[in-house]
Amino acid sequence: MRDVIIIGGGLTGLTCARTCKEAGLDFLLLEAGAQLGGRVGSEHVNGFVLDKGFQIFLSAYPEARRWLDYDALDLKAFYPGALIQTRQGPVLLGDPLREPADALATTLARIGSLEDKLRVLKLREGLKRLPLEALTRYADRSTALELRQLGFSEGFIQRFFQPFLAGVFLEPELQTRADFFYFVMKMFSLGQATVPAAGMQAIPEQLARWIPAEHLRLKMPVAYADAGRVVLQNGENLPARAVVVATDYSTAARLLKLPPRRWNASRTLYFAAESSPLERPILMLNGQGTRPVNNLSVMSLVSADYAPAGQHLIALSLLGASAAIPLPEILPAVHRQLKGWFGDLAAGWELLKDLQIPQSLPLQSPLGGSMSGTRRLAPGLYLGGDHSENASINGAMRAGRLLAEQILQDLKG
Repeated sequence: MRDVIIIGGGLTGLTCARTCKEAGLDFLLLEAGAQLGGRVGSEHVNGFVLDKGFQIFLSAYPEARRWLDYDALDLKAFYPGALIQTRQGPVLLGDPLREPADALATTLARIGSLEDKLRVLKLREGLKRLPLEALTRYADRSTALELRQLGFSEGFIQRFFQPFLAGVFLEPELQTRADFFYFVMKMFSLGQATVPAAGMQAIPEQLARWIPAEHLRLKMPVAYADAGRVVLQNGENLPARAVVVATDYSTAARLLKLPPRRWNASRTLYFAAESSPLERPILMLNGQGTRPVNNLSVMSLVSADYAPAGQHLIALSLLGASAAIPLPEILPAVHRQLKGWFGDLAAGWELLKDLQIPQSLPLQSPLGGSMSGTRRLAPGLYLGGDHSENASINGAMRAGRLLAEQILQDLKG
């Protein structure tokens, strides 16, 4: 009998497995699919690297620093700041603390007031000193409400914070809990927004290298899980002293008969282009208050490995209602928006993939999606994931470590 069976080969399951390995526990990791990583990963199409939706890796994540070799990932950073498309044209909102040359342009930018920009700097510096544990006090309110209580003007919220945070939360109304807003802002303040040079799949691949082959089984969907045993869909019965359900929440709810939760959807349109519409690897935000495109990035400017030589990869994020409109209906609106921003430059872009993920991030609102914490459901049965910490790479990895530490404590006791 194994000490631990872990269901789910996403970041939570992988981190749980690695923690079990370091503790000397006999474990088995089961993954239903053919690829590890869960919702963090990449695929290759015609020489392009397409991540599972537009994703970034924040280098300041404390849990990631604990488990990942950043040098081996060869992290490539986005330019600090954002390029905001307004009705009067693009406006640079830079980070004068990291790029002093942008200080004047940012100060004069037609986005918000000088007081708004000073409030951002004050918020950043304050969050650098605030312990992560102190952020939980803000869990009872929405980000939209918190931004107004912080004194930011409506114009600044609508033209900067709304498209910026909507791209992080995957919901345009900013009803996500304010503690997660502060966590994200703290991570942006302490580190860089990056991607691994070879794509996001490099993260789960690096975690998986620590797992011996005899402790990992792919293409093994689970039919039933309970304290002490797992039954595979092929009928195989696997006993264990502890069973961990580290899948996405919908799969966990099906296995454990838990109540459903709401999700935020995402949609990414990947285009191939011969020339880049941007001059640097910066995030471009739609500050016009129009749909369907929320944000745009030229991923090949961030990492050249994302596209074949002589070509560029452009990622467009569509959120809210735009994430569900059929492609033939939404594509003309996308092209009209791109033409308004870039003229005829976008006319020759080739659509590589329309990637829709209906269940992209668990809802994290104060009322509808409170995080319950990694927990023991019964003696020998455990549940955790990004739904139990926060919906981030850091949250998923932290959940995995905490699951393993709880199991180790219980087995010793």
